[in-house]
Amino acid sequence: MSKNFIALADYPTEGLRGLLTLAHDIKENPSKYAQTCQGQTLAMIFQKPSLRTRVSFQTGIYQLGGQGIYLGPTDIQLHRGETISDTARVLARYVDGIMARVFSHSDVEDLGQHSSVPVINGLSDYNHPCQVLADLETIEEQLGSLSGKRLAYIGDGNNMAHSLLVGCATMGMSVSVGHPTGYAPDADTVAQAQALAAPHGGDIRITEDPAHAVDGADVVYTDVWASMGQEGERSERLARFSGFQVDDSLMAKALPHAIFMHCLPAHRGEEVSASVIDGSQSVVFDQAENRLHAQKAIMVQLMGKGH
Repeated sequence: MSKNFIALADYPTEGLRGLLTLAHDIKENPSKYAQTCQGQTLAMIFQKPSLRTRVSFQTGIYQLGGQGIYLGPTDIQLHRGETISDTARVLARYVDGIMARVFSHSDVEDLGQHSSVPVINGLSDYNHPCQVLADLETIEEQLGSLSGKRLAYIGDGNNMAHSLLVGCATMGMSVSVGHPTGYAPDADTVAQAQALAAPHGGDIRITEDPAHAVDGADVVYTDVWASMGQEGERSERLARFSGFQVDDSLMAKALPHAIFMHCLPAHRGEEVSASVIDGSQSVVFDQAENRLHAQKAIMVQLMGKGH
């Protein structure tokens, strides 16, 4: 298992299960872990801003007895002022861990390669493993188990889709992705997820029909249609994604007990209707809370004393 947390594919089923079990225990018994990272410092690199990622990591390391240092786009200039390898080597002399929220996935991979302290992927253009660890924790809380369940993801085959495919398949779930033409998830990642799902009896369904995607789903999940950095494509995406809104009629095609999830921030009236995200099946705020507990589990495992 890697010293870093960069992709869920680096974790076998038992490794991911261990992190989930730890996250549940940290949520139930926070005082037990209050000094696990005492005196340790987490450098938090942000090439792009985020409410949930910054607050959950900074609060999390504080609750574990350590401190976080925010390094925004004007504090650190990857590529422009210093190479990534030099940045990693310097930071590793000062801090005990590095979290990076970046545009290019290669940046966080390079940080992990050159840093002697653990590197955590807070989001890249390819994947979002911290979010999906929290998502798995939430599904397990809400539905009692992961194995045998089906998650339907509706929308852009983006970084969220990639991490959901790999994370859910690793834990014995089936995954459906309903996407507009031209917005399918990465083919290699789909193949990887299929290989991970097969030994558990799971399957991967990739379709351009959202109704087919949610058929039999225990979880219905969506994300914004235009992510940060894609603002110039917004008008085109609004037109291309027409018919892919998760509304009451689409939710009704999932199983009666199905829950609705969204990684937030959400645009009501675009990828999801207000009636769904604010309705009784929505667990989006439990999901957002679990970012704190899941990321504390990552920091305990990678940086914690005695772990």
